[in-house]
Amino acid sequence: MYGSLFPRDILAELSRLQNEVQRAFDISPSIRGLGRGRFPALNVGSTPESFELYVFAPGLDPSTIEVNLDRGVLSIAGSRETDLPEQEQKAQVHVNERYRGKFRRVDTLPDDADTNAVTAKYNDGILRINVKRREESQPRRITVQ
Repeated sequence: MYGSLFPRDILAELSRLQNEVQRAFDISPSIRGLGRGRFPALNVGSTPESFELYVFAPGLDPSTIEVNLDRGVLSIAGSRETDLPEQEQKAQVHVNERYRGKFRRVDTLPDDADTNAVTAKYNDGILRINVKRREESQPRRITVQ
């Protein structure tokens, strides 16, 4: 008969509100991850021998990508130009979801990363960065005598 002050499913409403705040302020829901919608997207993983970063950045000229390492902080920067028609062609763009412009992504490497053993290769729109672990931090078997 009387309207409720709260919706029936208060937890769903709180979850919706949390998602809206995260989107509005670009807050990450996890400690290590970044908010959605960042360019380029990153996958970060590791093996006992190395750390692997996969940077999904299609449509870039590899010569425009900068990968820098300074005191354990790895930064990836570059820019992507637009591939939209020029204004003079009088083409109308109704939806444009591809990123364009300058970008920069920064990630801190773990303490056991060997900053002298870093490689970066760009192929088919994916930049693969491999950072070896220091030899002394890799697992090894000790012989019992």
